[in-house]
Amino acid sequence: MKTKHVVVLTYDESWADHFTEIKAEIENALGELALRIEHVGSTAVPGLSAKPIIDLDVVIRDSSVFETVSAALEAIGYQHEGDLGIPGREAFRYDGKEHLQRHHLYVCSQDSAELRRHLAFRDYLRMHPEAVREYSRIKEEGAALYPYDIDGYIEYKAPFIRRIYQEIGLE
Repeated sequence: MKTKHVVVLTYDESWADHFTEIKAEIENALGELALRIEHVGSTAVPGLSAKPIIDLDVVIRDSSVFETVSAALEAIGYQHEGDLGIPGREAFRYDGKEHLQRHHLYVCSQDSAELRRHLAFRDYLRMHPEAVREYSRIKEEGAALYPYDIDGYIEYKAPFIRRIYQEIGLE
């Protein structure tokens, strides 16, 4: 589900509630297949401006259960899209989920490097309010400069993200 219009909003406390609603529906479908479901991305960081799209990582034991997980997600309206060029993270799109906040759903094995990056970046921001302020400014500027160019927006944010990954030893 590629973003056509880049809209960045100031942090909204309801994003945590939206995550909880989406998580409950997925947990109900997956049961013990999901080791946990993580709220990742900008909406998971209090105070951080973000596109109003909830990012979730469903953490599974390993790839041996992926087909079962994929079938269970398909049964509730998700379709597997592959890794979309990012190894270690399987993306799912959906139709008919108007009762839920717009979201991006990923499935990762517990040893996935991409999962580790998502969690480390989120946790870094949660512990560094000055980085949240800087990243919010960058995201808001990027949305203003590239309102109809998601790739331009992503490229605009990339130096900040790379700097944080370097600081936490992931690049």
